[in-house]
Amino acid sequence: MLSIKKLSVSVEDKEIIRDLSFNLAPGTVCALMGPNGSGKSTLANALAGHPDYKLSGSVVFDRKNLLEMAINERALEGLFLAFQSPVAIPGVNNLVFLQTLYNNLRKHRNQEPLDATDFIQYVNQCAKQVGLDASFWSRGVNDDFSGGEKKRNDLLQMLLMDPKLMVLDEIDSGLDVDALKKVATIVNQMRKEGKSFILITHYQRLLDYIRPDEIHVMSKGRIVSSGDYSLVSKIEKEGYGWLETVS
Repeated sequence: MLSIKKLSVSVEDKEIIRDLSFNLAPGTVCALMGPNGSGKSTLANALAGHPDYKLSGSVVFDRKNLLEMAINERALEGLFLAFQSPVAIPGVNNLVFLQTLYNNLRKHRNQEPLDATDFIQYVNQCAKQVGLDASFWSRGVNDDFSGGEKKRNDLLQMLLMDPKLMVLDEIDSGLDVDALKKVATIVNQMRKEGKSFILITHYQRLLDYIRPDEIHVMSKGRIVSSGDYSLVSKIEKEGYGWLETVS
């Protein structure tokens, strides 16, 4: 699903990620952990195609050269990023936004667009899974949404797009336990369907509900430790101080 080889990422001429490599198989959930400033969110934004980043190395996504794709092509081909801090877009109706992205995807797949009535029925079905209701349709995208509501709206976009690879950047921040369980249910169902995930998180509580297949720990822009779930317990108990001995 994803093969990263010797990826380096610079932001404003400062190298944030250097010579990072790892592979992700279909149906795999990978947890990416590490202290603040280690490059986790930079990696997420680089994969999504942030225009201000300078990249070198190789990234192959579903047998295609990801770095040659435009931002919208990456999304249409099945890469999804749930942002750490989703932005608000006042004046852009949330329902219109969701219908536009969904019908653009259908067009890409050579399918007929859904009209307003059929789309509302479908989006309401998806919204129930993330805990949103029709009161959010008349509002601007994330406009005056709480932190948790923004994250739920991102998850709703993910369900509509039905991507192949999902990068969830601190999706657990701002969510209560019930919302975390909803996230886990969605992720665990989609992984059974062969979809892949990169979960960027600081905390064990999300990973208690979504047991990752593999753990990678980043420090100073590179992966310094990899392992199974036992690595999560080590971080929970000891923090990240031990990374100084391996970075």
